[in-house]
Amino acid sequence: MALVTVTINGYPHSVGCEAGQEPHLLAMASEVEQRVHSIKALGGQTGESRLLILAALMLADEVHDLREELVAAKATQGATRAPDAKLQRRLTKLAVRAEEIALDLEHP
Repeated sequence: MALVTVTINGYPHSVGCEAGQEPHLLAMASEVEQRVHSIKALGGQTGESRLLILAALMLADEVHDLREELVAAKATQGATRAPDAKLQRRLTKLAVRAEEIALDLEHP
């Protein structure tokens, strides 16, 4: 297990991860840090816990939206697969017919 120090809101935090996952963990910490900075830019007094809760909620909202987009994309892909399946069956029939014609030409 690797130990990585990430900095969020100016505070270092040691976090363990699987070996080789350090860059990914640092990238995820950077995402959290970006949300923290955007919340702080809005101004107002915000305690550490509230700041991190708001950042987590922002990320959860983004994940929610991405999941909805994924479901919609899969539904769209599923809808377009039917014509692809039809096309595949048609091409298979044409290939079989072409082979029959070729055999007929070889053996009249």
